[in-house]
Amino acid sequence: MTLIALPHANLSTRRIGLHTFGALLARDLRVLRGQFGSLLVRAVMQPLAFTFVFTYVMPKIGLAGAPGLDGRGFSTILVPGLVAITIAIQGIMAVTMPLLLEFSYNKEIEDRAMAPLPIWMLGVQKIVSGAIQAFLAGLLVFPIVLVVHAKGQAPYVHVYHWPLFVTVVLLSCLLGSATGLLLGTLVDIKRAQQFFAVVVTPLTMLGCVYYSWSTLSRLPWLQIAVLFNPVVYMSEGLRATLTPQLPHLPVWAFLLALGGGTVVVGGVAVRAFVSRVVG
Repeated sequence: MTLIALPHANLSTRRIGLHTFGALLARDLRVLRGQFGSLLVRAVMQPLAFTFVFTYVMPKIGLAGAPGLDGRGFSTILVPGLVAITIAIQGIMAVTMPLLLEFSYNKEIEDRAMAPLPIWMLGVQKIVSGAIQAFLAGLLVFPIVLVVHAKGQAPYVHVYHWPLFVTVVLLSCLLGSATGLLLGTLVDIKRAQQFFAVVVTPLTMLGCVYYSWSTLSRLPWLQIAVLFNPVVYMSEGLRATLTPQLPHLPVWAFLLALGGGTVVVGGVAVRAFVSRVVG
C-alpha cells in the first residue's frame, strides 16, 4: 500500500493553529468587504448625527458654537469623544451581534469549533476581527467632522503625539471588541435588545464624549462613578493626543485602564467563551 503524504503533515500543531487563525481572520475580513456598506452605515450614522446637531444646527440657531476653555470651538472638543464612542460601540457590535446568532439560530459556532485550533484562539480571533472593524469605523469619523459643520465651526484636528495616539486607538479597539466577546457570550439573544438599551446609552452619555472628565468636578459623585465606564478612558486618551491643551486624565491613568482593562476583560471573555462553546 502506498502512503500519500498530506500537505501539512509536517507542520507543527502551533503552525497549523496559526494558519487556521489567519484563515478565519481572512474569512471575516472578506465578509466585511462584502458588507462594507453596512459597516459604513453603522459607523457613520451616530457621529454624523451628533456632528450635524452640535456643529451645524445648534450654531445656526444660536445655541452653541462658543469657544472652549482654550478658545477652540466645541467641534474641536467633540472630535476625541466621537472617535472614542464610535470605536467602543463598533467594537462591541462587531463581535456581539454575530456571536449571538452563532450561538442561537445558525449554530455556526459549532462549525468554527471544529477548526484545528484551540477554542481560546477562536475567541482571540473574534477579538482581533472586531478590533479591525472598530479601527476602520474610528477612521471614518475624521472626514465627517471635517466636512459637516457650520461656517466658522470647523474643528482643528491635529495629532500632537503619534505614538500615544496609536497606542490609545489600538487599546481602545481591543478593549471594545473584548467587551463585545464578553457580552456576546453571556447575554441571551432573547434579552439582547433590553440589554443593549441598558448598556449602550450609559456608555454614550456618561463616557465623557461631549465634555472632559475634569468638567465634572462640580459633581464629584458623578466624576467618580463614570470612572467605571471604559469609554471615559478612551475619550480622555484621545483628548490627550488631539487636544492636549485641555484638561484630561493623566497619561498613566488612561493607559493603565485601557491596557489593564483589555487584559482583564479579554481574559474573562475568552474563558467564558471557551466554557460556553465546550459546555
